[in-house]
Amino acid sequence: MVKRSERIIPLAVTMCAALVGSVFAQSESPSGGDVAKVLLQAAENGQLRYQLTTLEELKELCGPPSQEQVKKDGGAEVVRVNYAGCFIVLVRMNDKECPFTLRYLRINEEEIDIGSNDIVTLRDRRDLAKFDSFWGFANASLVNLDLRTEMDLLQKMPFDSRTRWPQADRLPKGFDPARILQLGKNPGLGVRALHQRGIDGKGVHVAIIDQPLLLGHEEYKSQLASYRTIDVEGVEPQMHGPPVASILVGKTCGVAPKAELTYYAQPSWKNDNTPYCRAINEIIDQNEELPLAKRIRVVSISTGMFPQQSHYDDWKKALARAEKHGLLIITCEPGEFKYGTLGRKVNGDPDNPQDCVAGKYTMGETSILVPASNRTTASHYGADVYTYWADGGMSWAAPYVAGLAALAYQVNPQVDPNAILRLLKDTSIRTESGFIANPVGFIEQMQLIGKTK
Repeated sequence: MVKRSERIIPLAVTMCAALVGSVFAQSESPSGGDVAKVLLQAAENGQLRYQLTTLEELKELCGPPSQEQVKKDGGAEVVRVNYAGCFIVLVRMNDKECPFTLRYLRINEEEIDIGSNDIVTLRDRRDLAKFDSFWGFANASLVNLDLRTEMDLLQKMPFDSRTRWPQADRLPKGFDPARILQLGKNPGLGVRALHQRGIDGKGVHVAIIDQPLLLGHEEYKSQLASYRTIDVEGVEPQMHGPPVASILVGKTCGVAPKAELTYYAQPSWKNDNTPYCRAINEIIDQNEELPLAKRIRVVSISTGMFPQQSHYDDWKKALARAEKHGLLIITCEPGEFKYGTLGRKVNGDPDNPQDCVAGKYTMGETSILVPASNRTTASHYGADVYTYWADGGMSWAAPYVAGLAALAYQVNPQVDPNAILRLLKDTSIRTESGFIANPVGFIEQMQLIGKTK
């Protein structure tokens, strides 16, 4: 996920595979030697393992490398290490407390199997420190560990439905991964009570502009009406799309699970506003030819990088045109409607605002807070894989707000977009954590406004 409004992060694991060609094409490839033999033997006996071998451990095994280069790539850092005939890639997310860990090994032009396609099995407690708080324990096996004293760590770490856990008697008291994953699917704050009343986004058309999407995920495939690509043909699904799609329209995770979704996939990593402008202008052009009931009413964009990207003037023109045509655009860029992230207390009630805690990301003290942390979403790793995010950011908040707007359009199709944002503010609940969105009160007031027209 992108945990901050400032950037959408390319998928680190996919990025490694893409980097290998460019990295090693520039490197000399001398014949193998003693280091190559050491590395090959270490890979064969499991001493070198994907995501478990650190840069420091590599150097202890092989000595100082002939070349070492660190490069930033979105939300990750990549270190490229060369020995005679040996080329190695290690990665860490921008989490300075986490070490670089092994992602790729090539010896004399041959890629060596280091377990990149296997579940990552932690060997002892020392391996816990090798996992960052962005990906956490996704696709990891912790069955060998006694985690009874690790409650603080486990509460901070994401995991997914592929994660394997020790028996309950070796987990902290009260830590139930299956229950946490299931609770995380609940949008919270009474949204499911609205669904039970038939207020679920049915008949409303929404759009997302984001990175390439895994199309067949069970969470949103039936809601996906149209998928369009802009300059990403041939790019495989990235990590960011499934979460935002599932938060907006997911059948078990979504705020508006019956809304119809048009998805625009584009290369957010190019730092160019042109694809966003192209998508918005296309939506407006198509809306002009459709009756109100068929138009896209709200667009969710989980980034706020627009002022730092090229063609910002075009972006401002696209926003102005959208406002003129009544198209509501929700982004992570601070504007008149300020919102932020919300989490939940451990084992708290997702629907109780008093069990919620303010997240780290807001647009100011008066921001309207919506659930983003402690959420479960669809994952790009498979059609039935789900990820639990311990610490969600603005990227997860944007589709939540867009989902509330979809519910508003369902009960009051004629409402002005600015009225939706005003009413979200006016109906919020003030708590010790800040101003928290009140979906039930918001929709009830929206219904009253519709009846008075």
